[in-house]
Amino acid sequence: TDAGDIAGRLDAVAWMLADTGLRHVIREDLAAAPDIARALSRVTLGRGGPRDLAAIRDGLEAATRIAGRIGSGDHPPVVAAAAGVLATAPQGLAEALANALADDLPHLRRDGGFVRDGHHDDLDEARKLRDESRRVIAGLQADYAAETDIRALKIKHNNVLGYFVEVNAAHGERLMKPPLNARFIHRQTMANAVRFTTTALADLEAKIAGAGERALAIELAVFDELAAAVEQAAATLRAIADALAILDVAAASAVLAEAEDYCRPVVEESLAFSIEGGRHPVVEQALRHESQSFVANDCALGPDEAGDAGHIWLVTGPNMAGKSTFLRQNALIAIMAQIGCYVPARAARIGIVDRLFSRVGAADDLARGRSTFMVEMVETAAILNQAGPRSLVILDEIGRGTATFDGLSIAWAAIEHLHEVNRSRALFATHYHELTALSERLARLRNVTVRVKEWQGDVIFLHEIAAGAADRSYGIQVAKLAGLPASVVERARAVLAQLEETDRKSPVNTLIDDLPLFSAARTAGPTEAVADPVAAMLETIRPDDLSPREALEALYRLKAALREKRGD
Repeated sequence: TDAGDIAGRLDAVAWMLADTGLRHVIREDLAAAPDIARALSRVTLGRGGPRDLAAIRDGLEAATRIAGRIGSGDHPPVVAAAAGVLATAPQGLAEALANALADDLPHLRRDGGFVRDGHHDDLDEARKLRDESRRVIAGLQADYAAETDIRALKIKHNNVLGYFVEVNAAHGERLMKPPLNARFIHRQTMANAVRFTTTALADLEAKIAGAGERALAIELAVFDELAAAVEQAAATLRAIADALAILDVAAASAVLAEAEDYCRPVVEESLAFSIEGGRHPVVEQALRHESQSFVANDCALGPDEAGDAGHIWLVTGPNMAGKSTFLRQNALIAIMAQIGCYVPARAARIGIVDRLFSRVGAADDLARGRSTFMVEMVETAAILNQAGPRSLVILDEIGRGTATFDGLSIAWAAIEHLHEVNRSRALFATHYHELTALSERLARLRNVTVRVKEWQGDVIFLHEIAAGAADRSYGIQVAKLAGLPASVVERARAVLAQLEETDRKSPVNTLIDDLPLFSAARTAGPTEAVADPVAAMLETIRPDDLSPREALEALYRLKAALREKRGD
């Protein structure tokens, strides 16, 4: 709701929109940047894995590239600030992560194998023993055979002795004599062979036995060191993640604005609301897939000159003509403008909307004992109790869930309350055509309708919003389009014709003259005061100057005047 902040974001989108080439390469770099904030939160909570560290590494590398591409030229403040943050990316941390992490990473750190070969000497040795133990044993065997000149010397293994050196009996006696007995330690004599061990072989056996566990322990220690470095730089990493997000949103908004012909809205500290050629961003896309075009419409809810409140548009028209689409597209345009996006319109000028209230659709909450109509009334109550002059309100078919005159009465009173108490900018769609007469009494209420054309008994929806009021809703034509049986459609036409003959609208048309404006509201203009004898008597009484007897007599006079007023 800060016009300055919104303008700053719009400046960033405009900058991205102006330089297509730079925007393209920045988006490529952004696509290579994982979610730093998510990875950081997992690491700081002790739930991170090797891929989280890699995400931070890749994010830092992307941040450095983007900062270099943007440079230090004359950029919008939002872009310059984001680039400045990206330039602070800790290069030491990025290099440490790049040097330590392997190319192919497991999901969990307990699986191991995530530290790059050559990064840690002890880890490389442990891996070598774990993965290449046979080759290591064969190499040691060749060394011992050359040293003793016994070609038949073998290194074997069993579950009792572990690894041992085995030679035949004739060679065994030579190994038990100096100087070879200093290296080869006798373990076991058999009928045809003698078995020895060496200090090196015993150490190698111990290393091989614990190589896997030791390799994993070393990798986990490396992970802890890297995680500690990440946590130490957490504040900087969060700022970098935010800066990347700002640029990402600006670039994506620019792509959308260019592709869909969106305009830059003017967002200001006023009550303005003027949309020229507004479109619904989602419905427009759906129609395009069906090779149809969206019909754009204007909307002007801002106050008149020197006005202190916006207008209410009472939108009437047939079912399926586009009333709900019109309501929602203007609410979406307001939201898009205030998040700093370009909007689907030819031009837009919007005074800051502090809150947006929406009462559309039909839903129930049966588990809590709320019918469809009750849900509708609860949502309407929230709007009428909370909306203010800076709010934007869209109301679609208030009162449709109950009897006709009940619903009409509620909608009538709701419009008066919006006009006199809430004083909000509002769009109010209804099928109660009787409400259009209120525009004669409510200064800021405007009647608009969705245009249609009848052709040979069918209705053609033009989807255009124009000043005026609809005289009917064409519900039977819509029912026919929906596929109701022909007999039902014809019977409905006959019933409608009979009801129209009774001129049901006449009592309501005269009611507009009989009912005063909303009594609890501020009047739109000066009105004649109706003489009230009771009120006049109360104005003349001074309670502090009355004796008890005079006060009692005054009370009797007031009661008598009240009875006379009521005709008792």
